Amino acid sequence: MTGAAVYLLLGLSLLVATVLPLATQRIALSPPMVLVGVGMLFGLLPMADEVSLDPRDHRDLVVHVTEFTVLVALMGVGLAIDRHLHLRSWRSIRTWSPVWRLLLVTMPLTIGAMTLIGWWVAGLAPAIALLLGAVLAPTDPVLASDVQVGEPITEDVAEAEEDDGVEEDDDIRFALTAEAGLNDGLAFPFVHLALLLLAGGFTALDAGAWIGWYVLGKIAAGVAVGLVVGWLLGRQAFHTRVETLRLADAGEPLLALAALLASYGAAELVGGYGFLAVFVCAMRLRASDRGHSYQRAMHGVVDRLERLMTLLVLLVLGMAMTQGLLSDLDWRGVLLALALLLVVRPLTGYAAVRLFCRDEREEGGLDRGEMAAVAFFGVRGVGSLFYLAYAGAHEHLPDEPWLWSTVAFTVIASVLLHGVTATPAMARIDARRGRSTSVG
Repeated sequence: MTGAAVYLLLGLSLLVATVLPLATQRIALSPPMVLVGVGMLFGLLPMADEVSLDPRDHRDLVVHVTEFTVLVALMGVGLAIDRHLHLRSWRSIRTWSPVWRLLLVTMPLTIGAMTLIGWWVAGLAPAIALLLGAVLAPTDPVLASDVQVGEPITEDVAEAEEDDGVEEDDDIRFALTAEAGLNDGLAFPFVHLALLLLAGGFTALDAGAWIGWYVLGKIAAGVAVGLVVGWLLGRQAFHTRVETLRLADAGEPLLALAALLASYGAAELVGGYGFLAVFVCAMRLRASDRGHSYQRAMHGVVDRLERLMTLLVLLVLGMAMTQGLLSDLDWRGVLLALALLLVVRPLTGYAAVRLFCRDEREEGGLDRGEMAAVAFFGVRGVGSLFYLAYAGAHEHLPDEPWLWSTVAFTVIASVLLHGVTATPAMARIDARRGRSTSVG
């Protein structure tokens, strides 16, 4: 593929990515669906045969590109969440009730269910079944824009948003956004457990070390680093006494990228989970001064970068599909993907938010329709691609081509299923909420 052709394809793709969000606002067609389709068309061009798109041939590149894409998305959703979280306030913690339920109930149940299905039904080795469950369990902050919160609401636009009838704090979008922001990091312990099992010689002592370090220690380290970096940068940006160093007043939004890189790098250096650190850092930075217009400026920079990275990943994924990425897919992979999207996630999600739920009139409470939406819209995406690439880079994976075909098929199926249903479903829920508000 010549350099000129690459520039032409990238330019056309960027144009498509720029126009898509506006063109698909009112139709049941999401930008990710179109981008994957464009990638498939590119993959059919004769010049595409000159480049290998097998992820095993570009392990390190796939790891780093998908990793950075998820990191950018985590920073974006962390800056966008408007709901306060004060760890010393039980009332504040309870407003996050749907999120805790999705993380502590739905995610472990999803991993367990997918492991059992993979082991008993698909005949996978237990370690591979667990790895597949851990890879597919986390929802994605990259491809779920239709069911996530939008830009941060600041003082300069809050009144205008209210006048336009925009819901400032949507429990459905909030729950799905916060879940996607947190569970990308929380899937790591189970990925590590699968890798330890694949390495062999896993004993009871190893189980204790896994719980103590991979579950508790690395999570605590990631959260701590995120809080510290977010607090320090927030103080510097909004409250430093040296006016020339107060970036919020200067309007320089690249602080968001500095925060992303610093928190991720620091967390990884101390052995913590960098994904968690980035999301927590973004939330702490947001809490430094929620009403400042600088929050929207930072989010704008991150949002544009996220769109570029998503464009790249989806185009390559679409091209790879027409170049043999799905060639190893069989009935087992199809069964696992459909079971996850149509049975496991909806049932475990609904069970988590339905049992002992808060009153729907309280903040953090959901009615039955909203519970069903939260349970259903567990979008799978770039995070799953990263975890599989990460596992393949650290341990030999039996049936790795089949794993790639299965995970890629699951991501594509999620993009199609949730992309078609998100716009009409959310529009219906928003309309019903508006009618309820007007009646009240």
